[in-house]
Amino acid sequence: MTKPAIRILGIDPGLRKTGWGVVVCEGTRLAFVACGCVTSSDKLPLAERLRELHDGLSAIVCEHGPDEVAVEETFVNKDAQATLKLGHARAVALLVPALAGLPVAEYAANLVKKTVVGIGHAEKAQVLAMVRVLLPKAAPETADAADALAVAITHAQHRQARALRAAAMMRA
Repeated sequence: MTKPAIRILGIDPGLRKTGWGVVVCEGTRLAFVACGCVTSSDKLPLAERLRELHDGLSAIVCEHGPDEVAVEETFVNKDAQATLKLGHARAVALLVPALAGLPVAEYAANLVKKTVVGIGHAEKAQVLAMVRVLLPKAAPETADAADALAVAITHAQHRQARALRAAAMMRA
């Protein structure tokens, strides 16, 4: 019995560039669908930049019709202001699919790298190289798009275990 194909949207949030990537997972097989970036203008006020991200991600959800969404968790750095702005962009990345009624999973950056590359502290070039190996038809033009595909791949690899854990928690 073959498992139904699941369309997964991966999102790598960023205020300037939010990467996105769509894959189809059928059993253990992955297929590339599309990827790219939603950008916001740094000349606009924060609220308008967030609206640009919202509108762009909403259009992607409409166009590609994902069944599930995976979002990379915020990487905390030393610049509190930059971390806060990234948090705003991440909130939009979580909100858009939630408003569309889609299940949203979150993954730490180290888990994404470990899943795709095998090393939790892999460089962006290594992530890009492995995304190209795992999805030969993918040609992400930016590191953000490659990272988003890596998030989608991670979700494809971990989604069944997450579902089993959730079912066990419901029974307990």
